[in-house]
Amino acid sequence: MGYHADVHVDDAALRTALAEDVRRGLGAREKWLPPKYFYDAAGSALFERITRLPEYYLTRAEQALLEAHAPAIVGEVRPEEIVELGAGAPTKAQRLLSAQNGRGPLARYVLVDVDAAMLAATGRTLLAEGVGEVHAVVADFERHLDRVPPAAGRRLVAFLGSTLGNLDAATRHALLRDVRRLLGPDDRFLLGVDLVKSPRVLHAAYDDTEGVTAEFNRNMLRVINRQLGADFDVDAFGHYARWDAEERRVEMHLVAAADHAVHVRDLEMTVEFETGETIWTESSYKFTRESVAAMLDAAGLALTRWDTDGAFGLALAAPARAAAALPRAA
Repeated sequence: MGYHADVHVDDAALRTALAEDVRRGLGAREKWLPPKYFYDAAGSALFERITRLPEYYLTRAEQALLEAHAPAIVGEVRPEEIVELGAGAPTKAQRLLSAQNGRGPLARYVLVDVDAAMLAATGRTLLAEGVGEVHAVVADFERHLDRVPPAAGRRLVAFLGSTLGNLDAATRHALLRDVRRLLGPDDRFLLGVDLVKSPRVLHAAYDDTEGVTAEFNRNMLRVINRQLGADFDVDAFGHYARWDAEERRVEMHLVAAADHAVHVRDLEMTVEFETGETIWTESSYKFTRESVAAMLDAAGLALTRWDTDGAFGLALAAPARAAAALPRAA
């Protein structure tokens, strides 16, 4: 009972992974860096500001859908345990717990994220709200889902915030296959996804007028400066967001304002930039009901419920064999 944490990544492991990604990404002909490096303490605070911006509809849309439909979803699944991937702040967990009220206490809430301090803070919040046990798994959900403890009862795995959209198709498929392995016949998977919509609305969400998203994007360079002894001048890069209609994704890039070189001391690496050259820092893929159903099906999962406001979607899925006896999602 209480709070327990299993640590599978520590600061040294995270720094090693960052070094490998910087060497590969900034050494490539078309430079790139993974979006997970946005999120030090400053980056997390910037993202919280982004979620409150008028242009950034995603968080509000998902929260409204959870408020409207989580009671029915929880009533249908009747979970004894919730596993939340990429847990972060407790807001999403609190929505699910609120829906659980009156249906009996959870045996356990499992949080999976790389940020140990954030998990501990979220764990304290959940315990204060009546969860009997919080089990934190300090791990990278792309690599460590096999470290999630055995189920303590009927399980709901939740992956919200459209975080799945930050992964390319092959990585999404591998992750969903890993999620499938966490599920027994009576368990369910709840997925939050952002939907394809007007390019104007999408562009505004990723390039706000206050410039908060631009600072969030540039914060990755501050992380590399601090962790690897680089000398990025963060003000030498602009923020650029674009909608790729064919790939159904918003891309975020950092754009060099002038020719210059950056030195990464700990890697003994020099990176040359030409004016207008970019570092691709994030992809945010957008979905349709049909693409979500196909993506789940390819991973051995079947869509059993679909709730949407037209801008965002909540997909509930079951293991494909278990779902065969259930009615199709409306």
